Amino acid sequence: MNKILSFTIFFSIFFSIYLAMHFYVFWRMSSLLSFGRGWQFYTVMLVLALSFPVTSIIERFVDGQVCRLIYTLAATWLGALFLMFCLLIVYEIVALFVKINPAIAGIAVISLTLILVVYGILNATSLRVNEIDIPVPGLGNETTIVQLSDIHIGTIHNSDYLARVVEKTNSLNPDIVLITGDFVDGTGRIDNHSVAPLKDLKARVFFTTGNHETYEGIGFVTGLLDRVGVKILRNETVDYKGLQIIGIDNPGDSVKDENPALRSIKVDKERPSILMFHPPLGFDDAVNAGVTLQLSGHIHRGQIMPFNLLTHLFYRHVYGLYEKEGTYLYVSPGTGTWGPPMRIGSRNEITLIRLLKE
Repeated sequence: MNKILSFTIFFSIFFSIYLAMHFYVFWRMSSLLSFGRGWQFYTVMLVLALSFPVTSIIERFVDGQVCRLIYTLAATWLGALFLMFCLLIVYEIVALFVKINPAIAGIAVISLTLILVVYGILNATSLRVNEIDIPVPGLGNETTIVQLSDIHIGTIHNSDYLARVVEKTNSLNPDIVLITGDFVDGTGRIDNHSVAPLKDLKARVFFTTGNHETYEGIGFVTGLLDRVGVKILRNETVDYKGLQIIGIDNPGDSVKDENPALRSIKVDKERPSILMFHPPLGFDDAVNAGVTLQLSGHIHRGQIMPFNLLTHLFYRHVYGLYEKEGTYLYVSPGTGTWGPPMRIGSRNEITLIRLLKE
């Protein structure tokens, strides 16, 4: 199946579900609050349903503060819609057992949605540092690593946000900075100015691709990063500070819980090694290869509840530190956000990892 057909099928399914969510939320709220379903009802519903996909396309071609504001509002509505949908499902279940006044239920759903949206936006503006200590056999010198993942530089997270990330990272004084994919968002256009803050990082920086680099254009993104001194690793290994640092490209959609590209890379099992692989897949391959630590991201820890529960349906490893036969896997919740500029049940994270002598 070619990429165009695959994308068309995916987008058709996504938009059908997205439109159905709008129809259910609007229809149910009109029932609870007793407002009419005339042409205004369907016009507002259709405009809001089209807002995110249409503004996402416009952002690719038109730059400016107005477009960015409209896109941000549309992305915020996407999060609000999902929260309202979840609250209505809870209402449907509770209403099976408890009699609730419809108007009160409708007002409660709207009020709770607004509270959660405001909390989610405020929560997504903070940057949390998570510190992890990992004992490493055969380690020459104790080494400090900062992992950044899923920053999603674009319309919402721009160069100002990246400058905050860089300043916070420098304050941790790491030996190495590893960026494990989805550095760019693939929405608004990026340029040299967008990535310029990376020049201020004091430590050596290594990068491997995520799925959003594919959307933006891998060659274009790696060109920007190369010009600010970032070392791009694409299915290759480098030695740095006594570590084997391995970077594997983000795999295609056909790859499930494996890392086939790693099998063709020689890893010295007697020496410490760090694997950067964007999706939290292929942990067994890392174990078999004798990798010391795999760093991944991609899932955002669900970003907005209850997505953090749904991620377990698709991934074995969704967040935090895992260990198997002496090999560790850390799955970052991400340093930025995708889509709705909010986090509920998760935080933007800079991960500080200390490799300690065993």
